[in-house]
Amino acid sequence: MKMVGHRTADGRGRAIGNLGRHGPAIAALLAMSERLVIGRLTIVLPDGSQRVVEGENPGPAATIVLRNGRIMRRYMTGGAVGFAESFLDGDWDSPDLSTLLELLDRNQDAWGTSYYGSTLNRAIRRLQHAFRTNTKHGSRRNIHAHYDLGNDFFASWLDPTMLYSAAAFVDGTKELAEAQLAKCRRLLKMIGAGPGQRLLEIGSGWGTFAILAAKEYGMKVTSLTISQEQLTYARRRVAEEGLNEQVEIRFQDYRDVEGQFDKIASIEMFEAVGESYWRTFFDKLRACLTPDGAAGLQIITIADDHFSEYRRTPDFIQRYIFPGGMLPSPSILKSVSRSAGLQETDSITFGGDYARTLGLWRERFDLAWSSIVERGFDERFRRIWTYYLAYCEAGFRTGSIDVVQTVMRPSQG
Repeated sequence: MKMVGHRTADGRGRAIGNLGRHGPAIAALLAMSERLVIGRLTIVLPDGSQRVVEGENPGPAATIVLRNGRIMRRYMTGGAVGFAESFLDGDWDSPDLSTLLELLDRNQDAWGTSYYGSTLNRAIRRLQHAFRTNTKHGSRRNIHAHYDLGNDFFASWLDPTMLYSAAAFVDGTKELAEAQLAKCRRLLKMIGAGPGQRLLEIGSGWGTFAILAAKEYGMKVTSLTISQEQLTYARRRVAEEGLNEQVEIRFQDYRDVEGQFDKIASIEMFEAVGESYWRTFFDKLRACLTPDGAAGLQIITIADDHFSEYRRTPDFIQRYIFPGGMLPSPSILKSVSRSAGLQETDSITFGGDYARTLGLWRERFDLAWSSIVERGFDERFRRIWTYYLAYCEAGFRTGSIDVVQTVMRPSQG
């Protein structure tokens, strides 16, 4: 590591002079930045001066612009979540937020235990998360907090397919809408979708997958949602397509569905199930599949070596975006599904495509902000969503998180 820039009397490049009450906090932050191992970090101080820290290994080059010194206090108390909250409060900015977060993620080991916050802060976050458990009532509350922000809100920055999950940029696909439909078609092909088959979709979204399965593959679709906003939107689209005899959109919890289906599909709904109900989810899949049936799932996962700490310390997404949510690791996912009598027969990971999807969403969100703000959303909301999209993009870039399309079938014998 080396620090480039004006050097103070202590010879270590720490910006202490001319910063008044912010001086000590800035000095502490610069001292921590000296741990950087990968990449290059430019720190723009509140007085306009800059410090550049270079790690020993090549990596992303990013910039953080400090407005004051509160970032250090927030970080020492809340770790990565405190760092995010400091952004939400306008204590700092970055001209390329996703690259900054990628840089910090790639250097996560260098930050040590401070990355997770104080013991007290972590305990408080665990308690808050525990109160958001995904009982049937809790699930509706948690889903309402995110998906019922309004169909107009999501329509303003998603592409016309209204698919809110990783796209698959396959076979030279460049347009987001095309890549979203390609993701759906690939999953349907993986499970062997065909005419006349009964398909259960867990998590309707805004109806696109159910409509595609009915129109292009001739399937008889039962689709479940617990979002009132999505229910209204999806039912209207189904009616407009003339598919009421082929597609049923139900306001129903997956735990309440009965009967058996030839195929089951669920795209990025599992993340909202909650760890306490993972086995319940897979038991329901097993019970609802015919003996020769197949379930196609698209699931975001967290790297196995991050899972233990992630499980103990709720992160920014769980705190601000998806209350009650929890990502499985790849090994945990396989273990829980096997214990329910399901075996994985096919899978493909495409985290790089999700990073690309999120980058496009972030651009579209920024372009749409002038219309979004007219719906009553404030500046703090904008910063929460900007951070959320950049935070996820960075995680998929580094491989801390990934996304998989997997096919599971009932175990034989």
